Amino acid sequence: MSNEKESNDLTPEQRYVTQDHGTEPAYSGKYNDTKTEGSYNCVCCGVELFSSSSKFDSGTGWPSFWEPASEESVETQEDLTLGMKRIEVHCQNCQAHLGHVFPDGPQPTGLRYCINSVSLDLEPKNLEED
Repeated sequence: MSNEKESNDLTPEQRYVTQDHGTEPAYSGKYNDTKTEGSYNCVCCGVELFSSSSKFDSGTGWPSFWEPASEESVETQEDLTLGMKRIEVHCQNCQAHLGHVFPDGPQPTGLRYCINSVSLDLEPKNLEED
């Protein structure tokens, strides 16, 4: 994809999270409290991952969404690291690690996609399009 960032174009924190499956500290991410309308895209490849319309305040310290932008946006796989059984979420296009999904979110899905801010790039909605 033409807008993919080279690994050396990522900040050290972006590289740690997206390439090394790290996690940013709770409440440290720039999108945790963001209310801006728009799309949340993969910081590595630019693919739309989540919409602001599915974002909610989970109180966990990370941006949370109740569904991805589309079924093709993200993939999941079992994560048994740190002595826990979790479901990892990554970008389906470039495999960048995004965070984890949990079964304790709001309806209509009951899911909470708990995503690291540094793995996302917010593209604000163009209000002139309305």
